Parts: sequence; C-alpha cells; structure tokens
Amino acid sequence: MTDAKPVLHLDDIVKTFPGVRALDGVSFSVMPGEVHALMGENGAGKSTLMKVLGGIYQPDGGAIYMGNDKVVMAGPLEAKAKGIVFIHQELSLAEELSVAENIYLGELPRKRFGRVDWATLTERTDAILKKLNVGFDAKTRVGDLSIANQQMVEIARALTVDAKAVIFDEPTASLTDAEKVVLFDVISDLKSEGVGIIYISHRMEEIFKITDRISILRDGQYQGTVATADTDEEAVTQMMIGRTLDLSRNTSHHELGDVALEVRGLSCGKLYKDVSFEVRRGEVVGFYGLVGAGRTEIAETLFGLRDPSAGKILLDGEEVRIASPADAIARGISLVPEDRKGQGLVLGMNCRDNMTLPQVDDLKAGPFVAEGAEIAIFDQYRDRLDIRTPGWKQQVGNLSGGNQQKIVIGKWLSMHPNVLIVDEPTRGIDVGSKSEIHKLLRELAAQGYAVMVISSEMPEVLHVSDRIVAMYSGQIMRTFTSEEVTEDNLIQAISGIKSGQAA
Repeated sequence: MTDAKPVLHLDDIVKTFPGVRALDGVSFSVMPGEVHALMGENGAGKSTLMKVLGGIYQPDGGAIYMGNDKVVMAGPLEAKAKGIVFIHQELSLAEELSVAENIYLGELPRKRFGRVDWATLTERTDAILKKLNVGFDAKTRVGDLSIANQQMVEIARALTVDAKAVIFDEPTASLTDAEKVVLFDVISDLKSEGVGIIYISHRMEEIFKITDRISILRDGQYQGTVATADTDEEAVTQMMIGRTLDLSRNTSHHELGDVALEVRGLSCGKLYKDVSFEVRRGEVVGFYGLVGAGRTEIAETLFGLRDPSAGKILLDGEEVRIASPADAIARGISLVPEDRKGQGLVLGMNCRDNMTLPQVDDLKAGPFVAEGAEIAIFDQYRDRLDIRTPGWKQQVGNLSGGNQQKIVIGKWLSMHPNVLIVDEPTRGIDVGSKSEIHKLLRELAAQGYAVMVISSEMPEVLHVSDRIVAMYSGQIMRTFTSEEVTEDNLIQAISGIKSGQAA
C-alpha cells in the first residue's frame, strides 16, 4: 500500500462559515484497498470535510486530488460520476418508491422511447440484494421496511457504481448485530477490489476491528494519523478530546429516595407482557436487550404514545392513567426519544425555540412569549451540556448529530421532570460528548431525579446504571444491581436464558 498512489487526497482544506472556521488546513488521504477511519468529536469538522469532498460545499482554500489529477467537485452528481459514493447516517430515501427505484434513482435502465426497463431493473437490484443477504426484494416499498433495512438499501446504492472511494457515515447506528456482519463483509469485498473506504464512526470496537489507519480532527484542525494496529482506545480518545475519560463501571453510591415510578404487570399486546419494575429517586435504571425486546415500547407507553392492554402505572404511589404525551409532561415524565430527528426536534426551527417548545405557554408575557426567558433557558443548558453552536439563532438542522441530541436532552431537563426516560442517549455521539452525557445522567440521579436509560450498548448501561433490567422478547428476564451484574450473566439474560439455566 505504501508504493501506491492515494485514491483520494484532500490537501490543506479550509472552510469558513459566518463566525466559525470549520476546517483549518485539513489534509486527508485514503489508499486503494484501505479502510481509513475519520474520527473526532461532534463539531470537529468531519461532516464538513466530507461535504467538501462531495461537492455540497466549495472549499475556501486547499485542493482535492484523485490519483495524480487535481479535481473540482462542482456538486454531488459530479462527485458520484468521479466514483465518490456516500452512505449517509441519515437516510435519504423516497419511501413511496420501491427498493429498486431508490437504488437506481436517476439512473433507471431504459428501453426504446425512454420507457423504464422494469425487468432489467429488477434483475440488477435482486443481484445486489442477494449479495447483501437481506430479507426483501427489488419490488418492496421502501416505506414498509424497518429503519435497519432502509439502511441496507442505502448501502446497496454503493454497489451500483464503479466506486473509487466509499464514505460510510455511522453506518451501523441502526443495524442489528447480524446486519453489521453483512456490512463488514461488504466492506471487506470492496477493500479486496481496491476501493478506498472512509469510515466515520464513534464506535471504538468497530474502528479497531475493521480499519487500517485512523485520522483525527479536533475543532476543525488535523491532529494526526496513526496505524490502527499501533494505537489503542485511550490514545485515540486523547487525540480527539485532549484528555482521558472515565470508562469504568458504575461504582458510585448515594442514598436513594422514595419510589417515583412503579409499573405493575404492564402489557401492550404482543409488544411486551407482564412487565413490573420500579425506579427510585436518585437512581438510574438501565434497560438492556436486543432489538425487539420491548424496551422502547415500554417508554412510549409511559409517555402516553401507546395504550397498555393491562397493568398499572403508579407515580409517587398513586395510580395514574397516561392517555397522551401532554398527560405525561403534566405529571413530570419526560422522554428523550430514540429518533431525535423524527421525534425530538423541529429541524427548521432555531436552537432556542426547540429547547423551549414544551413550555412556551409557561413563558408567555401577555399574548407574547418572553424572549429573554427563552434565551436564558437556552444559555443555561448550552453551557451545561457544552452545546456547540454559534448562537441560539442557529437552525437545529445545521448542527451535528451529537449537538442535536444535546438540544433534545436540554429541552427536557429544562422542564425539571420527576422521571426522565432517555432512549439511546448517545447514539451517533462521539466519545467525549458521550462521557459528558453519562456524567450528566449520574449527576441528575445524585440530585434526586429518577432516571430510566434504554441502551443497546453494554458498556453504557454498565457505566451509568445502579440497576439493570435485562429484557428478552417482551419480558423482563432478570434485574441486576451494579454489584452483581457481569457481562456473562447479562448476555445470558438478554438471550432468553433464565437464571440457573445452562447456556
């Protein structure tokens, strides 16, 4: 690989926005047949650099080379024509169209007089889907697929062109473990064909499993490139954020208060059944399980988004009926949802208005909203959560994924809830921001909040939880304290193996 020319080289790239120097002389190369990780905190400049590569932004300085040729990416179509393929974290699919139409959108095979050659389209698509080992075909409507399968459609697009470089942006954020294996096989195949892979992810275990080199950005500046085999997680983290992190298990102890939330025999059709648990003030209870275990559905029931078919919900010992999110909010229950863009934010609104949206009526001065009170709330939680934005007027849709998540968390914290439910709190968030959110969740518990955390990451639930509820197929298998839980007994529980049963 050392004697080969880079497939792609970005040299001394500069990009400035009003008030922000997003990229300050960044250089980056990817070799043929290499998987090269691009890492950095949210707001470090990764997305901006890739948008320059994809022709969405034009650089204010520097140059892009492919092989020996200096190129100008005038737009996304030109980047694709040159063999630059993007697989985005956020889906960009037309839900009403079929899988085949989405994969070949803008490049549908034609017969005479411009008619679509449906037979050829279906044949080509099914051949690609077979390679990905998915459970749907070319004619399936994309809107009928799960988020994970929609992600596989995005990945399928990369296999339709003669790619020189493929950029994967958080590709496993919505994939199951089985689908991740398929994805890594696809990346291995592309690598063997000499394609350069740029892999953007916050998941360290993936980075160290599949990449050859790692390049780090911090605050828009290039920090260096290291061979993956010659470094470790701690060294990469220090390059990213300039400090070490506490990645240990939760061993904190503080006095717990009264039971804030109690659930007795709660069921919701086939989604989950006979679920019972409690959350005390001053406690973080983690919910861990595989996709489809019923964790999110329980949270949605507690927030009034689903009607239970049986069971009781008690707040401070009093049985309540929660018929809507408005009921939940009025009773002091807040939900940070799994899908921040679809359910947590209004992307066209600014940061301040997103953060204060649930309490607009409480901030009115006569017929008008008190702008000063809104700005004060935003400023408080921007500082507390280290939200990186030029100011409250910034449109939320322009923020990085991690900063968007912090806006959602800040929105609900500003309501001072009795029970805070956080579903996948750090999905798509860098290790530095993740550590800050973990610390925040522990601090909230110490301040007397009752906190429920739903996570698909074992290190996360082990790090933040006082107790862990292990779920399998809509049922609670076991509840562990932080002292008794081990990785082995937790994995057994979420796999449906009961205590004392042979694995």
